[in-house]
Amino acid sequence: MKDIHEIFTIFKEEFPAIHEVHEALGKEIHEKSGPLSEKIRWLVKVAISGASGHKIALETHVTRAREAGATNEEILHTLLLLIQTTGFPTFMEAYSVFKKMP
Repeated sequence: MKDIHEIFTIFKEEFPAIHEVHEALGKEIHEKSGPLSEKIRWLVKVAISGASGHKIALETHVTRAREAGATNEEILHTLLLLIQTTGFPTFMEAYSVFKKMP
């Protein structure tokens, strides 16, 4: 999987052992810990990164959700769900990241 952000590539080069362990944990959780489909797992991650205000993660998760077959409408619906839970300003931050993406 190609890195979306240059800073992640730099992190991997500077801390290869940490990256390896982190990547193994992520793979175990993402791929082997439950019945959710690939697309749904990435949409959940879109919601989490959007709610947390993690813009770089949100860009990554939107990209991966699209690669897993999520439509822009599904991603937007996922982001709209933030309004009632985390508030309108949080949604607007996530929405602005989404709208700036190609």
